[in-house]
Amino acid sequence: MFEPYVQLVDVTATSALVAWGGFVLEDGDGGTWRARRTGETFGVRSAPVGRAAVEVLDRDGSVVAREVVDDANQAWIEGLEPATTYGYRVVIGGEPWGVDDRHDWAPGDLRPATRPLDLRLRTHAAPDDPDPVTFLAAGDSGVGIAAGEDGARQLAVARTMQRLADAVDVRFVVTLGDTIYHGPAGPTDRSGAHDDDWWLTYFQPYRYLLDHLAFYPTAGNHDGSDEEAADDRAQLEDNLYLTTRFAPREEAGRASLGPGLFYKLALGALLELVCVDTTWGAERGVHWFDEPHHRAWLEEAFASSSADVVWQVPFCHHPAWSAGPHHVDMAAQIDRLVPLYRRAGSRLTLHGHEHNFQHGRVDDLDYVVSGAGGKLDPRTPLRTGEAGTLSWAAEPHCLLVQVTPEALTIVPYGATPPGGQPVPLVRRRPDGSTVDEPIVVRRD
Repeated sequence: MFEPYVQLVDVTATSALVAWGGFVLEDGDGGTWRARRTGETFGVRSAPVGRAAVEVLDRDGSVVAREVVDDANQAWIEGLEPATTYGYRVVIGGEPWGVDDRHDWAPGDLRPATRPLDLRLRTHAAPDDPDPVTFLAAGDSGVGIAAGEDGARQLAVARTMQRLADAVDVRFVVTLGDTIYHGPAGPTDRSGAHDDDWWLTYFQPYRYLLDHLAFYPTAGNHDGSDEEAADDRAQLEDNLYLTTRFAPREEAGRASLGPGLFYKLALGALLELVCVDTTWGAERGVHWFDEPHHRAWLEEAFASSSADVVWQVPFCHHPAWSAGPHHVDMAAQIDRLVPLYRRAGSRLTLHGHEHNFQHGRVDDLDYVVSGAGGKLDPRTPLRTGEAGTLSWAAEPHCLLVQVTPEALTIVPYGATPPGGQPVPLVRRRPDGSTVDEPIVVRRD
């Protein structure tokens, strides 16, 4: 059985990148459905499924932009208006792609899809527009929703993200690394190096987010060869369209690639997110952020006058400071990246890697660790004093981040059971008291 998917890969103020494809599903051992290893069925390397037209629609349903492709399963659509909501569709052979005869995964089975796709997009604001923006963030989620307790947590956090996106004007999703650990249900190499590894780890759990929200990734240690024999970066490049998305930004000086993943995401006059790759470089012991061409780009990206925005927020996988219990501070980042953040006036950084929630402050820089989108370490952090910890929680979660001219407001939400609604995470302070109030970061 072939299950089609549609993905809103990226948007800018005037364009959008839409992709389509799918997965061949089979009833595996023990009656558990899985994606069959049949080669490339999604991503840049997938074989074209036929002549496709991507059409963007205004509120009246009129086609305002159209792009036809024969040789790819993705297309950029240009000429859109900033800060505008559109509908869109992918038409192949005269029929809309991925709309009818869809199925959702349930533990051990498939069922007819109970939710229609949300085929809409909203362009980012123009550079001079102080448009308030809200986004979701989560890290360390790519375990696969069939992978035991970790998988159940990923599915419950994905449910939280979907409920929040239904209730709030969420514009996009930031992933904080370890997008893919390994394939579920019988992988041959326990990596994420093949398309079938991505069905239950990415495309199915976030299906009803990917159709209308762009996901902006950073690389984690499990996304490359830092922790595994297999290097999954080629598959990240393929399924997340990294070159297709960020090469135009590199030409404009807003990204640094090849290899390593560094880019700036401009969101009107209020916010600029800066992705920093904190994994190992070409040689063990040298991080990508120390490679000369990436270092030069970072110096410019965090120059004191480089960001004509109210908030510049770096995000990366490894936290500079960590109360543990598993990981310690990243000295190389404290020495060579944090001074750049401070020079640029950044007030908040976002991270994954440690499999819990942490909020800390060191001098005037707040940081949030959100590394429990699927993985979880239930142990108590041991270094709260050294890490400047203000609150923590050993619970699966995601972040809702709201950006206004006055403040950055971060609310961690816990896992949501079937039929439930998202609830803010109750965190512990180092003194043992609890807090569930939003985290508010202000300029002064």
